[in-house]
Amino acid sequence: MTRFLPLVLLLARPAVLPACAPVEHDPITARDLAEFLPAFGRVPPDAPIAAAPGPGVRRVFHPIELISIARNYSLELAATEDLCFEWPMEVPDRDRVLGALRAALPDPGTQIELLEISRYPAPRGRLEFRREDLGAPALPSAPAPVVWRGNVVYGANQRFAIWARVRVTAKVSHVVAAALIREGAPISPGQLRVESGNAFPLAGDVASRIDQVAGRIALRNIAAGSEIHLNLLADPPDIKRGDAVSVEVLSGSARLAFLGKAESDGHKGDTISVRNPRSNRLFQARVDGKDRALVDLRGPDQRN
Repeated sequence: MTRFLPLVLLLARPAVLPACAPVEHDPITARDLAEFLPAFGRVPPDAPIAAAPGPGVRRVFHPIELISIARNYSLELAATEDLCFEWPMEVPDRDRVLGALRAALPDPGTQIELLEISRYPAPRGRLEFRREDLGAPALPSAPAPVVWRGNVVYGANQRFAIWARVRVTAKVSHVVAAALIREGAPISPGQLRVESGNAFPLAGDVASRIDQVAGRIALRNIAAGSEIHLNLLADPPDIKRGDAVSVEVLSGSARLAFLGKAESDGHKGDTISVRNPRSNRLFQARVDGKDRALVDLRGPDQRN
């Protein structure tokens, strides 16, 4: 077995690859070849030659291919060596990464602790981290490190994935229920309180001010001490079932107004059922505002 060891070591030795010329555009053009093969200087500089390699890949032109390309442009090319191109790669710079993170969370009260970044070489380009790609900890009040996924934007708006591991805290205010809030009931300011502290800055729909919540209705019960999410709230209807409704009927040049009784809820623009208290008959009307409804019997040409 020992006599085969040098051959095994020889086969296992990695090949020494030649240095490649950098290319940061797609496609590779005649201008790129002309830097090494002057004959291509007679070809229009922007003439496309071949697709540029992707990040981490080399595009090698062998002599027979270069001679063939030259003939396509009526050029005489002597025997040459291999010519290769590659997209320049570098490990993302920590300070640039931190700058991109802060640009995505520009509030001066937000603290970003950069714990780790991806160490894989990436193309040179603009670093991009978006707020919506920041992971969230399980407990915002005790923020643990999370992964923030981003990109290097390079070339013709191409993207190469990178990541950072961060801990993010900020001075956060959020509205919580001071007492049980029942489904469907209007919420009064006395049922709410604002709590503040250092926590993970949650994106989205957590209310931060009482005026975002007071006067609205809950779509389900909200327990005391719970944060108020705006997607669990709705604006109260302009007309509620049982309300007295000021009804206006338009027909041609005639106008009729009377009081009716709402038999369904509705917001402005909705169609609801209204009962005529004199005839006890139901009819459909469009909500026109708070406790107002309209029945428009005019034709389209009469409404202008």
